[in-house]
Amino acid sequence: MHTVKLSADVTVASQPDLSEFRGIAADGYVAVVNNRPDGEDPTQPGSEAEEAAAEEAGLAYAHIPMGPVTESTVRHFQSVVHGAAGPVLVHCRSGTRSANLWAIGEVLDGRLEIADLGPLSRQIGLDLSGAAGWLRQHAADARA
Repeated sequence: MHTVKLSADVTVASQPDLSEFRGIAADGYVAVVNNRPDGEDPTQPGSEAEEAAAEEAGLAYAHIPMGPVTESTVRHFQSVVHGAAGPVLVHCRSGTRSANLWAIGEVLDGRLEIADLGPLSRQIGLDLSGAAGWLRQHAADARA
């Protein structure tokens, strides 16, 4: 599992193996958020198996599958992350969709500007152009 720390409380990751959930807890995370739709790939464990592994490891768990992004999806994601009692590991297949979801919320809330996403993308090694495009199309008050 490849991880990228986005903030003090949010790290995005590629798909973790179920055997890694105990290690995720041991690394200090308190919750896992799964952004993958079930059935996206026949080799992924799926949300039920992940939830069981998270529970066994003492982690909170949320499944927020990424489909077409809406502001409601962004706000739900933020409420889960900000409501956690500590650091959260968020994953999709590679971490890119999860990073884009996080970035949209950061811009909507004024902690980042759309112009920050290109340099941040290069810094973290994940493509945030999806977030920039979504913000330009959907967020009338997003800063260009």
